[in-house]
Amino acid sequence: MTKIKKEKTGEETGGTEKSYQELIANVNPIANPLATRKLSKKLYKCVKKAAKIKQIRRGVKEVQKFINKGERGIVVFAGDTLPIEVYCHLPIMCEDKNMPYAYVPSKVDLGSSAGSKRPTCVIMIKPHDEYQEAYDECLEEVTSLPKPI
Repeated sequence: MTKIKKEKTGEETGGTEKSYQELIANVNPIANPLATRKLSKKLYKCVKKAAKIKQIRRGVKEVQKFINKGERGIVVFAGDTLPIEVYCHLPIMCEDKNMPYAYVPSKVDLGSSAGSKRPTCVIMIKPHDEYQEAYDECLEEVTSLPKPI
């Protein structure tokens, strides 16, 4: 029985890598800068930590409102949101306010990392002392991503 379980675990880890490639195939043309697999995992973990202590803004309306108010943080977009017009104005707002942003391939994964059963297309992670190390690491990597033209 133990051997069967080990084989299943090996298959699951191989399936995760393949599913990431499939997710990238479904990404919008405006999803630039797209986070790498490693950065996506770090962003999901940071979102999860921030959601535990209620330090996130979720959804287009809420994120847009707080960007306009001048709140700071990392903005994470889901790359597979359709139609694009739902949130295509937000990256421009982020650039105007000098806020770092990145796209992750899946809105389902983004929503589940925030502790929700619903898919989420935009999340803003606010800085906080409790997860400052993870936040700073994500901030550094997101700002180093190449900006779209």
